[in-house]
Amino acid sequence: MSNDPVVAIVGVTGAVGAEFIATMDKRGFRVGRLKALASARSAGKTIDFRGKPVVIEELTERAFEGVDIALFSAGSGISKKFAPLAVKSGAVVVDNSSAFRMDPNVPLVIPEINANRIRDHKGIIANPNCAAITALVPLWPIHQKNRIKRVIISTYQAASGAGAAAMDELVESTRAHLNGQVYAPKVMPHPFAFNLFNHNTAIDPETGYNDEETKVIKETRKIFEDETIAVGVTCVRVPVLRAHCEAITFECERPITEDEVRAIMARAPGVRIVDDRAKNYFPMPVDASGQDDVLVGRIRKDLSDPSGHSIAMFVAADQLLKGAALNAVQIAELLPERAMA
Repeated sequence: MSNDPVVAIVGVTGAVGAEFIATMDKRGFRVGRLKALASARSAGKTIDFRGKPVVIEELTERAFEGVDIALFSAGSGISKKFAPLAVKSGAVVVDNSSAFRMDPNVPLVIPEINANRIRDHKGIIANPNCAAITALVPLWPIHQKNRIKRVIISTYQAASGAGAAAMDELVESTRAHLNGQVYAPKVMPHPFAFNLFNHNTAIDPETGYNDEETKVIKETRKIFEDETIAVGVTCVRVPVLRAHCEAITFECERPITEDEVRAIMARAPGVRIVDDRAKNYFPMPVDASGQDDVLVGRIRKDLSDPSGHSIAMFVAADQLLKGAALNAVQIAELLPERAMA
């Protein structure tokens, strides 16, 4: 692999696909040639990449010939079918779907936490779930200083997590609602405008947890390499276009103070403190949208734990960036093949 690799984007017409392009441009990610891959209905159209048009090609079994890095964001079914073919053709795949995350042979990577795992790849590296990334980037530096025994997370997840079609549905349904019109949801299972509902993934009939919640639990343990950490999570969709928020309460092995957490957060990579009690100004989607960092605030003692081992906080992060495209591009930047070129 050269310093100017051939990069393929699978799912280039989607919300994350567009952010792959914008993120590579913003970070100066060197690309010798870009292959834009999508379904047959998009083939022949063009996208702009660094001021030049790139013709979209149909995703086929032979689309990865000559590709060095393939960034996937087209759903787990597409990834399961085409990622192994990309690897067979010689590409390294960074996959944004859930297809390979829990495969013991596939590294699940957040560069601020476990970049060292990138070198363990056998052709595929998995991008974690967006809700997991949002929580774990700020929790990891605390975990390193004072092991986290238990964490409770409640998410407020934006339409961006369900893709461009869901974002469009939120806009259209909101407009209809304001005009007094009836809008039948097509993408989401429930009305989106002025409403919130359980995350739109399948419910496990035995546990009662939805699939998004199960992902966060399992991925936290894999990324932290700690099967004993207790994780409780409730995932909810809210009528916000982009940027997820999460209320997090964590319990450490030893007592921990607000000031200690603030000091850790101030030095943590990928984190920015937004914590102004006097002005009642804390992390919000409107501020997190378009930003690379995870915003952290409302840092306070958990008054339900008199032992002093627990802290509550509130975080926000752009799901399309750190929750997806940015994390994947950061992984690609650290590929050992590029480092050795």
